[in-house]
Amino acid sequence: MSNVVYDAAVLVAADRNDRRVWAEHKARLEFGIVPFVPAPVIAQVSRSPQQVQLRRFLTGCVVTTLGESEAHEAGRLLGKTRTTHIVDAVVVTTALRRKAMILCSDSEDMKRLIRASGREIAVVPL
Repeated sequence: MSNVVYDAAVLVAADRNDRRVWAEHKARLEFGIVPFVPAPVIAQVSRSPQQVQLRRFLTGCVVTTLGESEAHEAGRLLGKTRTTHIVDAVVVTTALRRKAMILCSDSEDMKRLIRASGREIAVVPL
C-alpha cells in the first residue's frame, strides 16, 4: 500500500459516520499508513466545533500546511487546466509531493490536474 491523500468527500463521509470510510481509514492506520489531509480541505468541510466525528477522524491523519511554494505549484496547475478548484489543486500537489494516491469523489477533475503536472499518481474514487 502507498501513501494516501484525502479530499473533502472523505472528510464529509467520515463526519456523517460512513462505516466504510471509517473501516478503510482504520485499516490504513493498522497497516501504518497515515493519511495526509491538506489544511484547505479541512477549511472546506469544517463548519462547527460540534463536528466531533470529523475531529476524531483527523486525529489519525497528518494535516499538511499550504506554504508559498505549494500555493504557487497549485496555482500553476490551475492555470494550465484553466480551472478554479483551489482545494483540488492543493490535494493534487500534496499527493505529488508525498508520492501518494488520492482518495476522492471527483476523480475527473483530479485526473485533469494530474495530467497537467506531467506526472502520474493514482486516483481512487470514494
